[in-house]
Amino acid sequence: MSKKVAIVTLGCPKNQVDSEIMSGRISEKYDLVEDPEQADIIIVNTCTFIDSAKEESVDTILEMAQYKKEGQCKTLLAAGCLAQRYGEELMAEISELDGILGTDNLAEVLEFIDEAQIHKTRHVTQGAPQFLYDDTMSRQRLSPKHYAYVKVAEGCDNFCTYCVIPKVRGHFRSRPEESILREIQQMAEEGVKEILLIAQDTTRYGVDLYGEFRLPSLIRKIAEIQGIEWIRLMYCYPDLFSDELIQTMKETPKVCRYLDLPLQHGDDQILAAMNRRGTSEEAEILIQKLRQAMPDIRIRTTMITGFPGESEDQFANLIAFVKRIGFDRLGAFAYSQEETTPAAQREDQVPVEIREQRRDELMQFQQGIALERQQRWIGQTLTVLIEEKLPDGRYLGRSEGDAPEIDGSVYVNSAQELETGEFAQVKIHDVDSYDLMGEVVS
Repeated sequence: MSKKVAIVTLGCPKNQVDSEIMSGRISEKYDLVEDPEQADIIIVNTCTFIDSAKEESVDTILEMAQYKKEGQCKTLLAAGCLAQRYGEELMAEISELDGILGTDNLAEVLEFIDEAQIHKTRHVTQGAPQFLYDDTMSRQRLSPKHYAYVKVAEGCDNFCTYCVIPKVRGHFRSRPEESILREIQQMAEEGVKEILLIAQDTTRYGVDLYGEFRLPSLIRKIAEIQGIEWIRLMYCYPDLFSDELIQTMKETPKVCRYLDLPLQHGDDQILAAMNRRGTSEEAEILIQKLRQAMPDIRIRTTMITGFPGESEDQFANLIAFVKRIGFDRLGAFAYSQEETTPAAQREDQVPVEIREQRRDELMQFQQGIALERQQRWIGQTLTVLIEEKLPDGRYLGRSEGDAPEIDGSVYVNSAQELETGEFAQVKIHDVDSYDLMGEVVS
């Protein structure tokens, strides 16, 4: 009888793809289960992006260690970014851990599990990670059958002064276009309708491999694949966003009228200190171009409050920038002092309580903007992808303005039965800051 393996995935969708690749390999020999309580072997796929992510990763490992103490689980393993960065420390401090798998070693997961059941082991390659998955690797998707994340590249060359990702993920490296297209073709044949293109810096796709930015070309080729209805762009850096890419989005109906554009701040001195290329004015011009080309586009961004040296005036500049732009969606993080990063070495650290206070103030301010932006959908009929039926008889879905798990939902009333993973035309009659409410129209 095969042993049972559970993978607990933390962090971003890029981590989820890694878990799916591990799952594909693991399923060759073991049975995969969702509930860690039922597993003989548990893998925690960790995140190390900010302090709260590190804390969640450690807390989850300790929570899973309880299953081992109680005898349900025999082998406890950690993988992912925190494991890559702090593998030795984790093994030294958490005695229940039997193994550490680095971000460069995903393809070795089966051998790693076999080894860890015999003795404690570490599979962490020294130096910058080089691993890059392709379409020949079996992958067991963890998302619902109607959408899938496709990682078009791995690693990052931006070296923002607050971020450790280049150290734990390596240099930016694009997947060959043919491999991506073959993978998406296979997904379409399996019933996937929405493709979410992800990378640490999706707009950079292709430049390392082909000497030119290939995202527009890739989008046009994906749009030709029958069965794919929505193409969603995530993690797009503003400084590389070309007019060709805007035109491609505009001319390709399958591209969601949605863009995830992490800007991080609205004050130019802070942006320069973060080593973010471009200015707030250039970001504003880009957004004006996007909205001119696609008036119905929804723009999501992320901001960091309390970066070292951020004055009250610079925070006020951030608030003013957010007010001028009027983002449809915005997430904010209080700055996290990540050791070994240039920003962490600075002596002008903003007190943690002020970082968090500014984050809360920004999010409260954004709530009013989001509600105002949402009002424009009242009376409109939107295409909605149905996700589930709720106990009260309504359905929960997403418009093309909502990415899974991070954005809002559409609550749908329908006289007829709706199928999960199918599209419905929904007339919107009410909104709040995050969600839409509507009724199916025939």
